[in-house]
Amino acid sequence: MTQELTVVDLFSGCGGLSLGFERAGFEIIASYDSWLPAVETYRRNFRHPAHLLALDEYSELPRALVIVGGPPCQGFSSAGRRQAEDERNTLVRVFANLIVRHKPMAFVFENVEGFLTQGNGRFVFDLLDPLIDAGYRIQLRKVNAAHFGVPQHRKRVLAIGGLGWDPTFPVHTHSALGAPGARLANGRHLPFTPTLQEAIEGLPPAAMAGGSPGDAFDYAFSPFNDADRQRAHLLKPGQRMRDLPEELWHESYRKRAYRRVMDGTPSERRGGAPAGLRRLAHDEPAKAITGGALRDFVHPTEDRPLTIRECARLQTFPDDFVFVGAQSDKIQMIGNAVPIRLAQRIAETLKEELRHVRPTLLQQGALLSFVPTLSEGMSPILQTVYDEVKERFLAPRRAEQMSLCL
Repeated sequence: MTQELTVVDLFSGCGGLSLGFERAGFEIIASYDSWLPAVETYRRNFRHPAHLLALDEYSELPRALVIVGGPPCQGFSSAGRRQAEDERNTLVRVFANLIVRHKPMAFVFENVEGFLTQGNGRFVFDLLDPLIDAGYRIQLRKVNAAHFGVPQHRKRVLAIGGLGWDPTFPVHTHSALGAPGARLANGRHLPFTPTLQEAIEGLPPAAMAGGSPGDAFDYAFSPFNDADRQRAHLLKPGQRMRDLPEELWHESYRKRAYRRVMDGTPSERRGGAPAGLRRLAHDEPAKAITGGALRDFVHPTEDRPLTIRECARLQTFPDDFVFVGAQSDKIQMIGNAVPIRLAQRIAETLKEELRHVRPTLLQQGALLSFVPTLSEGMSPILQTVYDEVKERFLAPRRAEQMSLCL
């Protein structure tokens, strides 16, 4: 492969995927997002063009070897509102159609785990149908970023595709024992994932918001109110709202904790009640950093929230990465970002393959693998989606392989 390692980043946010690919030796030639604070942050940290643009399937993109992106996930995420008809969800199809139209040699797609089941799997097919028809051969898997050295348990869905060639999936670099799917990851011989304490080590004492010197470095925090300070003080590392006396529960938590799903199963049997306020443990990877991290997480040893900079470190952003906007904007773009270390690992694997790949038009599009869970069991809806994907994409491929052997 003699082409330059060029990348276009769609729905780029503040640039997590871009930075990981840049570190691996790719050249980012353009990025696109429709959220101004994220675009301004991107422009502050990168030299290549960042376009403030609402993408559609007819958008003209510069020619690139690879297109990457993560369409907005708010409609899918279990941490937010789950609305199958959220207009933003249609951007999965836009992403797929842009790939088909511009035909890069490879693509990378990232999204939250709810992508697999929301809308009864509709968005999985929005992604796969046009891409496989266009000749892309795809690996689609759920991963835990902790298995790639990211100091947090962060479950995400990755799709990696090659046009007329078979990409491999990046192998784990770290062992995250205690993480979802750890026993199935076969990573016991690998170094342990960094802990929260290791991730934030070396930072100076945090300042209160409005003080100095923390503000310029995004290392200031807004103190809890009196009630939350009392809750935080009682929480031990690893404990959450349900470990407090019930009279101290948030009212919103109380309502959700007793919520029942439609079939009458208590929510505790469907992944647990919502966490509410939670004190993180210093000797483990953190829980997933989201847009609610400043509200929901308590520092492991101090009775205060996390800071923007601590959250950025847990997402493996470098300390010289500058975030632009209000505090709420900053934590949202950090929570939305692909962790830099995960993005870099994906890029390094792809880079090595692109050096030697020999695409062929004889290769039809195919789903090479589909790993939808990090555990041995599946929820009923995930099982349904898995069966439909298997029937539509994996069964025909096996039949084709058998015919070639006859």
